[in-house]
Amino acid sequence: MMVAMEPIQLRGEMRYDEPLARHTTWRVGGPADRFYRPADSQDLMTFLRQLDSDEPLFWLGLGSNLLVRDGGFRGTVIATQGCLEDIRVEGATSLRVEAGAACAKVSRFAARKGLCGAEFLAGIPGTMGGALAMNAGAFGGETWERVIKVETIDRQGQVRTRLPAEFEVAYRSVKGPAGEWFLAAYLDLEMGDVESGQEKIRQLLSRRAETQPTGLPSCGSVFRNPADDYAARLIERAGLKNYCIGGACVSDKHANFIINTGHATASEIESLITAVQHQVFTAFGIELHTEVRVIGEGAVE
Repeated sequence: MMVAMEPIQLRGEMRYDEPLARHTTWRVGGPADRFYRPADSQDLMTFLRQLDSDEPLFWLGLGSNLLVRDGGFRGTVIATQGCLEDIRVEGATSLRVEAGAACAKVSRFAARKGLCGAEFLAGIPGTMGGALAMNAGAFGGETWERVIKVETIDRQGQVRTRLPAEFEVAYRSVKGPAGEWFLAAYLDLEMGDVESGQEKIRQLLSRRAETQPTGLPSCGSVFRNPADDYAARLIERAGLKNYCIGGACVSDKHANFIINTGHATASEIESLITAVQHQVFTAFGIELHTEVRVIGEGAVE
């Protein structure tokens, strides 16, 4: 439930019963009760201060690494993509990046400025906020290896600056102060060459296109790699490439990707995730843990 708001104070866009399938890379998901895209960080602070204290909140970037169930989300989704996207150079070799900036955009921006070290971000199909929340990585690089400090915001709209030491950072896992969300990050980079940086990004993206089903609706990698192994190798060895439940299929190009072939439901995707986990455990005794976050309610009957 939300308390009454004074519309004149808010400059962002509010939608009601907004289908989240429009905002996820899997192209599935039921509606959010409320969907708010703030005008900027100041508008976001105002919005948060007017929320009821028990209002469920979910922060949404590009909608990758996310499965929204068919019944949707009972609460408010705050969309950062399309608004909190500022990227700017801080000092000689660092960037301040807002949470809604796409990782690929950050990579290209850094290269144009002659800064190196952010090229790997080109392979992460999400926003900086999402990358911070899960320590996303690609091509051997991980987000928090480059973090100097972050700005967070809480339900009262209070902004804080925090250091990496205040977070427990591990492989695809980040734990920090409860009730705070990432607003921006400061990244530590090095001086480099514009041409070589841009060429490295082109090479990384070419390799990604060769090995991953980049043109089809997916969430990115579904499972974390187990210790000393690869989830894709285990799934392939279990004979699950091209295995489908309804419109959801394990990719024949990269077994750690599940594709929406055009008519999948969130329920079918979730069932396929569970089936893959079961088959891999049966075959090898290894538990696959998901990278993807699952939210919302089951299908509406």
